[in-house]
Amino acid sequence: MELHQRIVSAPVDFGAIRSEFGLTSAYPAEATAEARDAVDAFAGARVDRTDIPFVTIDPPGALDLDQALHLERTDTGFLLHYAIADLGAVVVPDGALAAEAGTRGQTFYLPDTTVPLHPPVLSENSASLLPDQTRPAALWTIELDHDAEPVRYSVERALVRSRARLDYAGVQADADAGRLPPSIAALPEFGTRRIAAGLERGAIELRLPAQSVIRDEGADGHWRLVLEPRTDVDDWNEQVSLLAGMCAARIMLNGGDEGSGERVGLLRTMPPPPDSAIASIRRTAAALGVAWPADQPVGRMLAGLDPSTPATLVLMSEATGLLRGAAYTVLDGTDQASDNLRHSAIGAPYAHVTAPLRRLVDRFTSEICLAHCAGTPVPEWVRAGLSATADTMKRSDGVANKIERACIDLTESTLLSQRIGAEFDAVVVREGNGNRPAEIFIADPPLLGPCEGSPPEGATVRVRLESADPVTRKVVFTYLSGSE
Repeated sequence: MELHQRIVSAPVDFGAIRSEFGLTSAYPAEATAEARDAVDAFAGARVDRTDIPFVTIDPPGALDLDQALHLERTDTGFLLHYAIADLGAVVVPDGALAAEAGTRGQTFYLPDTTVPLHPPVLSENSASLLPDQTRPAALWTIELDHDAEPVRYSVERALVRSRARLDYAGVQADADAGRLPPSIAALPEFGTRRIAAGLERGAIELRLPAQSVIRDEGADGHWRLVLEPRTDVDDWNEQVSLLAGMCAARIMLNGGDEGSGERVGLLRTMPPPPDSAIASIRRTAAALGVAWPADQPVGRMLAGLDPSTPATLVLMSEATGLLRGAAYTVLDGTDQASDNLRHSAIGAPYAHVTAPLRRLVDRFTSEICLAHCAGTPVPEWVRAGLSATADTMKRSDGVANKIERACIDLTESTLLSQRIGAEFDAVVVREGNGNRPAEIFIADPPLLGPCEGSPPEGATVRVRLESADPVTRKVVFTYLSGSE
């Protein structure tokens, strides 16, 4: 079964989901006024790095540009300059804007609208790293060796100026043609070496295609489901962000870049997968005929799979069970045990620091790193707000996941509501048990759904659509026995 689909669309109304989760794009007037009048209170203390030809890489049409990068090959390895929008410079800690952002936690994305963490006048204008605009930034400078391992790193407040707004598809095309802009010409080599380093650390990367709901430009008000495979540029660019997050975590755990202060911070952590989960995926791999040497880490096995096969889809789907228990862990100055502070999927301690326009926690973690690198005390408003920020992020992450799932479920059930009784080819991603039905993948339209009966895991089978209800947002298939 090939993992592709034809274009199928239907009118979908996401208004009920916004109502269900109480989402509103409107911002309180006082907070909006603060965002409109925000000024850079640290302008006099900034280093001017507008000489660096930064570029941004974002989805087409994005205006909330958090990161700009410049990466070059040097005689000793690589030099990365990574500029992050400086929200701490413009958000008054005890103001109405900070209070509203503290309630929202993050930007919520629906197919037809965005519910922003900050008013667009700030996040899509004055604080965004838009091209040809001088902006305040938290500027990371990271020197790396030939293996792309960090040797020295620090962050400081700076003025920067992006030269171009690039998108993933365009950068991938340029990479394939060997014509990347000079600012990111070293990105393929850097990204490849960082991915290899991650596998050495025991990192686990799930290369599942992203299921997305997008507007059908050929039919007004219609939406369709698409699969968006990860590209090399997705992976390379992700490594830049992960590197900054790992350097930030080291600064927090060291109490500063020289290791001289107390450990204050907010890490993104994940416990190692239990042995039972590893054993389960080993059994699945054996049943599917996938070779997996006994001494090979699970991350390396997954990285070596052919992304186009049903077996890979099954194993990658089951491997999501390895990545459980993600949390936000506060460093409060006490001597926490280091074995509880790693992120198992990354294989190292890690902190969110690269998306402050869209995620609350990054404003706090950036301030901590800036203070540590400058040798100044961590601001009291940051220390006092860490626990509440961790709680807000946990809650808002849960809401964001539910919103994404609800939008996909609504689109799936709407697209299929006129096809009751139709038969489909499907890959059995997970066999059923007494507590839950089997899970199947269908390529047209692309979806994961429950299937009654007992289809064998990993097999390509024939299924029939029994129900699809846009009100409950549920679909149910039945396995046609003997069709594999």
